[in-house]
Amino acid sequence: MRPDSAVSVPDMPAIDLQDVSKTYGSVVALDQVSLRVEAGEWLAVMGPSGSGKTTLVNLAGCLDTPSSGSVWVDGVDVSSFSRRELARFRAEKIGFIFQQFHLVPYLTALENILLAQYFHSLADAAEAMAALERVGMAHRARHLPGQLSGGEQQRVSIARALINDPAIILADEPTGNLDERNEEAVMELLRAAHQAGKTLVMVTHDPTIARYADRRIQLHHGRITDISIFSEDDEREFDQILSKLWTLRENHEPLHDDSLRIAGPLSVGRAIAAMTARGWLCRENGRITLLPPGEKRASDLIRRHRLTELLFSHTFELRNEAELEDQAFKFEHSLSPEATARICAFLGHPRACPHGSPIPQGDCCPAAS
Repeated sequence: MRPDSAVSVPDMPAIDLQDVSKTYGSVVALDQVSLRVEAGEWLAVMGPSGSGKTTLVNLAGCLDTPSSGSVWVDGVDVSSFSRRELARFRAEKIGFIFQQFHLVPYLTALENILLAQYFHSLADAAEAMAALERVGMAHRARHLPGQLSGGEQQRVSIARALINDPAIILADEPTGNLDERNEEAVMELLRAAHQAGKTLVMVTHDPTIARYADRRIQLHHGRITDISIFSEDDEREFDQILSKLWTLRENHEPLHDDSLRIAGPLSVGRAIAAMTARGWLCRENGRITLLPPGEKRASDLIRRHRLTELLFSHTFELRNEAELEDQAFKFEHSLSPEATARICAFLGHPRACPHGSPIPQGDCCPAAS
Protein backbone atom coordinates (compact mmCIF):
# COMPACT_ATOMS: atom_id res chain seq x y z
CA MET A 1 0.00 0.00 0.00
CA ARG A 2 1.42 3.37 -1.01
CA PRO A 3 1.00 6.79 0.67
CA ASP A 4 -1.64 8.01 -1.78
CA SER A 5 -3.85 5.01 -1.02
CA ALA A 6 -2.89 4.38 2.63
CA VAL A 7 -5.78 4.25 5.04
CA SER A 8 -5.26 3.88 8.79
CA VAL A 9 -6.72 0.71 10.29
CA PRO A 10 -9.02 1.36 13.27
CA ASP A 11 -7.75 0.29 16.69
CA MET A 12 -4.24 -0.24 15.36
CA PRO A 13 -1.29 0.99 17.46
CA ALA A 14 0.44 4.21 16.44
CA ILE A 15 3.71 2.28 15.90
CA ASP A 16 4.16 -1.47 15.63
CA LEU A 17 7.60 -3.00 15.05
CA GLN A 18 7.36 -6.74 14.35
CA ASP A 19 10.60 -8.78 14.61
CA VAL A 20 12.57 -5.87 13.23
CA SER A 21 16.31 -6.11 12.61
CA LYS A 22 18.59 -3.48 11.12
CA THR A 23 22.16 -4.21 10.08
CA TYR A 24 24.87 -1.97 8.67
CA GLY A 25 27.41 -4.32 7.13
CA SER A 26 28.47 -6.61 9.97
CA VAL A 27 27.05 -4.31 12.66
CA VAL A 28 23.65 -5.32 14.09
CA ALA A 29 21.98 -2.11 15.26
CA LEU A 30 18.61 -3.73 16.07
CA ASP A 31 18.16 -7.44 16.63
CA GLN A 32 14.62 -8.85 16.15
CA VAL A 33 12.89 -6.11 18.12
CA SER A 34 9.11 -6.21 18.54
CA LEU A 35 7.52 -3.11 20.03
CA ARG A 36 3.97 -1.79 20.08
CA VAL A 37 3.28 1.87 20.90
CA GLU A 38 -0.39 2.63 21.41
CA ALA A 39 -2.02 5.74 20.00
CA GLY A 40 -1.73 8.54 22.56
CA GLU A 41 1.01 6.76 24.54
CA TRP A 42 4.21 8.44 25.71
CA LEU A 43 7.14 6.03 25.44
CA ALA A 44 10.67 6.74 26.71
CA VAL A 45 13.56 4.87 25.07
CA MET A 46 16.73 4.50 27.13
CA GLY A 47 20.06 2.73 26.78
CA PRO A 48 23.80 3.35 26.42
CA SER A 49 25.43 4.74 23.29
CA GLY A 50 25.29 2.20 20.49
CA SER A 51 22.34 0.33 21.98
CA GLY A 52 20.09 1.01 18.98
CA LYS A 53 17.99 3.93 20.26
CA THR A 54 18.49 6.21 17.27
CA THR A 55 18.05 3.31 14.83
CA LEU A 56 14.72 2.46 16.45
CA VAL A 57 13.56 6.08 16.17
CA ASN A 58 14.72 6.31 12.54
CA LEU A 59 12.68 3.23 11.66
CA ALA A 60 9.61 4.38 13.59
CA GLY A 61 9.95 7.80 11.98
CA CYS A 62 10.19 6.52 8.41
CA LEU A 63 13.74 7.82 8.06
CA ASP A 64 14.99 4.31 7.24
CA THR A 65 13.72 0.83 6.37
CA PRO A 66 14.39 -2.44 8.26
CA SER A 67 16.73 -5.16 7.05
CA SER A 68 14.06 -7.65 8.10
CA GLY A 69 10.72 -7.60 9.86
CA SER A 70 7.94 -5.08 9.37
CA VAL A 71 7.26 -1.54 10.57
CA TRP A 72 3.67 -0.34 10.84
CA VAL A 73 2.97 3.34 11.44
CA ASP A 74 -0.60 4.53 12.03
CA GLY A 75 -1.94 1.27 10.62
CA VAL A 76 0.19 1.32 7.46
CA ASP A 77 3.06 -1.09 6.66
CA VAL A 78 5.89 1.23 5.59
CA SER A 79 8.61 -1.46 5.52
CA SER A 80 8.95 -1.58 1.74
CA PHE A 81 8.32 2.10 0.96
CA SER A 82 10.82 3.88 -1.25
CA ARG A 83 12.68 6.91 0.14
CA ARG A 84 10.29 9.24 -1.71
CA GLU A 85 7.28 7.40 -0.32
CA LEU A 86 8.73 7.48 3.19
CA ALA A 87 9.36 11.22 2.92
CA ARG A 88 5.80 11.87 1.84
CA PHE A 89 4.34 9.64 4.55
CA ARG A 90 6.37 11.10 7.43
CA ALA A 91 5.53 14.65 6.32
CA GLU A 92 1.88 13.77 6.89
CA LYS A 93 2.17 11.76 10.10
CA ILE A 94 5.32 12.57 12.08
CA GLY A 95 6.95 15.54 13.80
CA PHE A 96 10.63 15.42 14.82
CA ILE A 97 12.45 17.12 17.70
CA PHE A 98 16.25 16.71 17.83
CA GLN A 99 18.92 17.40 20.43
CA GLN A 100 20.85 19.54 17.95
CA PHE A 101 17.67 21.42 16.89
CA HIS A 102 18.52 21.24 13.14
CA LEU A 103 17.16 24.70 12.40
CA VAL A 104 18.24 26.23 9.09
CA PRO A 105 20.84 28.79 10.28
CA TYR A 106 20.15 31.48 7.66
CA LEU A 107 16.36 31.45 8.18
CA THR A 108 14.55 33.23 11.00
CA ALA A 109 12.49 31.34 13.57
CA LEU A 110 9.33 32.19 11.62
CA GLU A 111 10.88 31.14 8.30
CA ASN A 112 11.94 27.79 9.78
CA ILE A 113 8.29 27.14 10.68
CA LEU A 114 7.13 28.27 7.24
CA LEU A 115 9.63 25.89 5.63
CA ALA A 116 8.12 22.95 7.51
CA GLN A 117 4.67 24.01 6.31
CA TYR A 118 5.91 24.34 2.73
CA PHE A 119 7.13 20.73 2.61
CA HIS A 120 3.79 19.57 4.01
CA SER A 121 1.25 21.68 2.12
CA LEU A 122 1.09 25.48 1.97
CA ALA A 123 3.00 28.01 4.03
CA ASP A 124 0.78 30.21 6.19
CA ALA A 125 2.51 33.05 8.08
CA ALA A 126 -0.40 33.57 10.48
CA GLU A 127 -0.45 29.88 11.44
CA ALA A 128 3.34 29.83 11.80
CA MET A 129 3.25 32.88 14.06
CA ALA A 130 0.49 31.28 16.14
CA ALA A 131 2.68 28.18 16.55
CA LEU A 132 5.53 30.34 17.84
CA GLU A 133 3.10 32.09 20.17
CA ARG A 134 2.09 28.74 21.67
CA VAL A 135 5.69 27.98 22.62
CA GLY A 136 6.32 31.52 23.88
CA MET A 137 8.56 32.54 20.98
CA ALA A 138 6.48 35.03 18.99
CA HIS A 139 8.65 37.90 20.21
CA ARG A 140 11.71 36.18 18.69
CA ALA A 141 10.09 35.33 15.35
CA ARG A 142 12.47 37.52 13.30
CA HIS A 143 15.65 36.25 14.95
CA LEU A 144 18.09 33.80 13.37
CA PRO A 145 18.90 30.56 15.25
CA GLY A 146 22.36 31.92 16.10
CA GLN A 147 20.69 34.79 17.97
CA LEU A 148 18.63 32.42 20.13
CA SER A 149 19.61 30.50 23.26
CA GLY A 150 19.55 26.72 23.27
CA GLY A 151 16.21 26.65 25.07
CA GLU A 152 14.74 29.13 22.60
CA GLN A 153 15.97 27.11 19.63
CA GLN A 154 14.43 23.96 21.08
CA ARG A 155 11.09 25.69 21.55
CA VAL A 156 11.21 26.80 17.91
CA SER A 157 11.96 23.22 16.87
CA ILE A 158 8.94 22.04 18.88
CA ALA A 159 6.75 24.59 17.11
CA ARG A 160 8.14 23.29 13.82
CA ALA A 161 7.38 19.68 14.83
CA LEU A 162 3.79 20.56 15.74
CA ILE A 163 2.89 22.98 12.96
CA ASN A 164 1.45 20.31 10.65
CA ASP A 165 -0.51 18.64 13.45
CA PRO A 166 1.25 15.23 13.26
CA ALA A 167 -0.26 12.24 15.05
CA ILE A 168 3.19 11.08 16.22
CA ILE A 169 6.09 13.09 17.70
CA LEU A 170 9.58 11.58 17.87
CA ALA A 171 12.00 13.38 20.18
CA ASP A 172 15.68 12.39 20.23
CA GLU A 173 17.30 13.74 23.44
CA PRO A 174 15.08 16.86 23.39
CA THR A 175 16.62 18.27 26.60
CA GLY A 176 20.18 17.03 26.14
CA ASN A 177 21.67 20.50 25.57
CA LEU A 178 19.47 22.49 27.95
CA ASP A 179 19.84 23.83 31.47
CA GLU A 180 17.29 22.87 34.13
CA ARG A 181 15.00 25.88 33.59
CA ASN A 182 14.76 25.36 29.83
CA GLU A 183 14.51 21.60 30.32
CA GLU A 184 11.39 22.06 32.43
CA ALA A 185 9.88 24.47 29.88
CA VAL A 186 10.45 22.00 27.03
CA MET A 187 9.05 19.08 29.01
CA GLU A 188 5.96 21.11 29.82
CA LEU A 189 5.41 21.68 26.08
CA LEU A 190 5.80 17.96 25.39
CA ARG A 191 3.40 17.16 28.22
CA ALA A 192 0.83 19.54 26.69
CA ALA A 193 1.23 17.82 23.31
CA HIS A 194 0.71 14.44 24.97
CA GLN A 195 -2.40 15.72 26.75
CA ALA A 196 -3.70 16.88 23.37
CA GLY A 197 -3.61 13.24 22.22
CA LYS A 198 -0.26 13.05 20.45
CA THR A 199 1.78 9.85 20.53
CA LEU A 200 5.30 10.58 21.82
CA VAL A 201 8.43 8.46 21.48
CA MET A 202 11.29 10.11 23.35
CA VAL A 203 14.92 9.01 23.46
CA THR A 204 16.66 10.13 26.65
CA HIS A 205 19.60 9.18 28.84
CA ASP A 206 18.08 10.92 31.87
CA PRO A 207 15.92 8.64 34.09
CA THR A 208 14.17 11.64 35.66
CA ILE A 209 13.12 12.87 32.21
CA ALA A 210 12.01 9.34 31.29
CA ARG A 211 9.58 9.39 34.22
CA TYR A 212 7.39 11.85 32.33
CA ALA A 213 6.51 8.97 30.00
CA ASP A 214 3.76 6.39 30.43
CA ARG A 215 6.24 3.59 29.81
CA ARG A 216 9.99 3.11 29.49
CA ILE A 217 12.02 0.57 27.53
CA GLN A 218 15.72 -0.14 27.89
CA LEU A 219 17.81 -1.13 24.88
CA HIS A 220 21.12 -2.97 25.04
CA HIS A 221 23.05 -4.30 22.03
CA GLY A 222 20.02 -3.82 19.79
CA ARG A 223 17.57 -5.71 22.01
CA ILE A 224 14.92 -4.60 24.48
CA THR A 225 16.18 -5.73 27.89
CA ASP A 226 13.62 -4.08 30.16
CA ILE A 227 10.13 -2.58 30.01
CA SER A 228 8.80 -0.62 32.97
CA ILE A 229 6.00 1.77 33.78
CA PHE A 230 6.75 3.42 37.11
CA SER A 231 8.95 2.17 39.92
CA GLU A 232 7.57 1.34 43.35
CA ASP A 233 9.19 4.51 44.72
CA ASP A 234 7.45 6.61 42.06
CA GLU A 235 4.10 5.04 42.90
CA ARG A 236 4.61 5.67 46.60
CA GLU A 237 5.34 9.34 45.90
CA PHE A 238 2.19 9.59 43.78
CA ASP A 239 0.19 8.14 46.66
CA GLN A 240 1.69 10.61 49.13
CA ILE A 241 0.75 13.50 46.88
CA LEU A 242 -2.80 12.24 46.40
CA SER A 243 -3.22 11.76 50.15
CA LYS A 244 -1.90 15.26 50.82
CA LEU A 245 -4.25 16.77 48.25
CA TRP A 246 -7.19 14.95 49.84
CA THR A 247 -6.39 16.23 53.34
CA LEU A 248 -5.80 19.77 52.08
CA ARG A 249 -9.23 19.74 50.49
CA GLU A 250 -10.79 18.31 53.67
CA ASN A 251 -9.32 21.25 55.57
CA HIS A 252 -10.63 23.69 52.95
CA GLU A 253 -7.09 24.70 52.01
CA PRO A 254 -6.11 25.57 48.42
CA LEU A 255 -4.64 22.79 46.32
CA HIS A 256 -1.47 24.41 44.99
CA ASP A 257 1.96 23.10 43.99
CA ASP A 258 3.42 25.23 46.79
CA SER A 259 1.32 23.34 49.37
CA LEU A 260 3.10 20.07 48.58
CA ARG A 261 6.33 19.22 50.38
CA ILE A 262 6.81 15.58 49.46
CA ALA A 263 10.19 13.85 49.47
CA GLY A 264 10.63 11.29 46.70
CA PRO A 265 12.64 10.28 43.62
CA LEU A 266 10.83 12.89 41.51
CA SER A 267 10.52 16.60 42.05
CA VAL A 268 6.95 17.55 42.95
CA GLY A 269 6.59 19.29 39.58
CA ARG A 270 7.60 16.20 37.65
CA ALA A 271 5.43 13.93 39.79
CA ILE A 272 2.44 16.22 39.20
CA ALA A 273 3.19 16.22 35.45
CA ALA A 274 3.30 12.40 35.39
CA MET A 275 0.03 12.18 37.33
CA THR A 276 -1.57 14.73 35.04
CA ALA A 277 -0.51 12.64 32.04
CA ARG A 278 -2.25 9.66 33.66
CA GLY A 279 -5.47 11.64 33.91
CA TRP A 280 -5.48 11.76 37.72
CA LEU A 281 -5.08 15.52 38.07
CA CYS A 282 -5.66 18.77 36.26
CA ARG A 283 -3.28 21.65 36.91
CA GLU A 284 -3.85 25.20 35.79
CA ASN A 285 -1.88 28.24 37.00
CA GLY A 286 -0.47 26.15 39.84
CA ARG A 287 -3.93 25.16 41.09
CA ILE A 288 -4.64 21.42 41.18
CA THR A 289 -7.96 19.62 40.76
CA LEU A 290 -8.49 15.91 41.39
CA LEU A 291 -10.06 14.22 38.37
CA PRO A 292 -12.28 11.12 38.82
CA PRO A 293 -9.47 8.51 38.52
CA GLY A 294 -7.30 10.49 40.95
CA GLU A 295 -10.29 11.06 43.23
CA LYS A 296 -10.95 7.30 43.37
CA ARG A 297 -7.32 6.41 44.07
CA ALA A 298 -7.03 9.11 46.75
CA SER A 299 -10.26 7.96 48.38
CA ASP A 300 -9.03 4.36 48.48
CA LEU A 301 -5.70 5.47 49.98
CA ILE A 302 -7.29 7.58 52.71
CA ARG A 303 -9.86 4.89 53.50
CA ARG A 304 -7.19 2.19 53.82
CA HIS A 305 -4.94 4.37 55.99
CA ARG A 306 -7.66 5.50 58.38
CA LEU A 307 -9.11 2.02 58.74
CA THR A 308 -5.61 0.73 59.54
CA GLU A 309 -5.15 3.46 62.16
CA LEU A 310 -8.44 2.46 63.75
CA LEU A 311 -7.50 -1.22 63.69
CA PHE A 312 -4.20 -0.57 65.49
CA SER A 313 -5.86 1.79 67.95
CA HIS A 314 -8.71 -0.58 68.93
CA THR A 315 -7.03 -3.97 68.59
CA PHE A 316 -3.49 -3.21 69.74
CA GLU A 317 -4.38 -0.22 71.91
CA LEU A 318 -1.79 2.04 70.33
CA ARG A 319 -2.39 5.54 71.62
CA ASN A 320 0.74 7.46 70.63
CA GLU A 321 -0.24 9.44 67.55
CA ALA A 322 3.17 9.32 65.86
CA GLU A 323 3.52 5.57 66.45
CA LEU A 324 -0.03 4.97 65.25
CA GLU A 325 0.65 6.89 62.04
CA ASP A 326 3.95 5.10 61.44
CA GLN A 327 2.59 1.60 62.01
CA ALA A 328 -0.47 2.23 59.89
CA PHE A 329 1.69 3.54 57.04
CA LYS A 330 3.90 0.42 57.13
CA PHE A 331 0.96 -2.00 57.24
CA GLU A 332 -1.54 -0.44 54.85
CA HIS A 333 0.53 -1.01 51.68
CA SER A 334 0.15 -4.78 52.05
CA LEU A 335 -3.65 -4.64 52.12
CA SER A 336 -5.68 -5.83 49.14
CA PRO A 337 -9.14 -4.34 48.50
CA GLU A 338 -10.64 -7.57 49.87
CA ALA A 339 -8.59 -7.37 53.09
CA THR A 340 -9.54 -3.72 53.48
CA ALA A 341 -13.23 -4.60 53.17
CA ARG A 342 -12.85 -7.34 55.82
CA ILE A 343 -11.17 -4.90 58.23
CA CYS A 344 -13.97 -2.43 57.60
CA ALA A 345 -16.60 -5.08 58.38
CA PHE A 346 -14.66 -6.27 61.46
CA LEU A 347 -14.65 -2.69 62.81
CA GLY A 348 -18.36 -2.28 62.11
CA HIS A 349 -18.02 0.00 59.05
CA PRO A 350 -16.73 2.99 61.03
CA ARG A 351 -17.27 6.56 59.90
CA ALA A 352 -14.20 8.18 61.51
CA CYS A 353 -10.60 7.37 62.38
CA PRO A 354 -9.13 7.73 65.92
CA HIS A 355 -8.41 11.40 65.21
CA GLY A 356 -12.00 12.07 64.17
CA SER A 357 -11.29 12.42 60.46
CA PRO A 358 -13.99 10.90 58.21
CA ILE A 359 -13.31 7.51 56.62
CA PRO A 360 -14.47 7.38 52.97
CA GLN A 361 -17.13 4.72 52.64
CA GLY A 362 -16.49 1.64 50.52
CA ASP A 363 -18.71 -0.73 48.56
CA CYS A 364 -18.95 -2.98 51.62
CA CYS A 365 -20.49 -0.27 53.78
CA PRO A 366 -24.27 -0.33 54.34
CA ALA A 367 -24.69 3.27 53.22
CA ALA A 368 -22.92 2.50 49.94
CA SER A 369 -24.90 -0.63 49.09
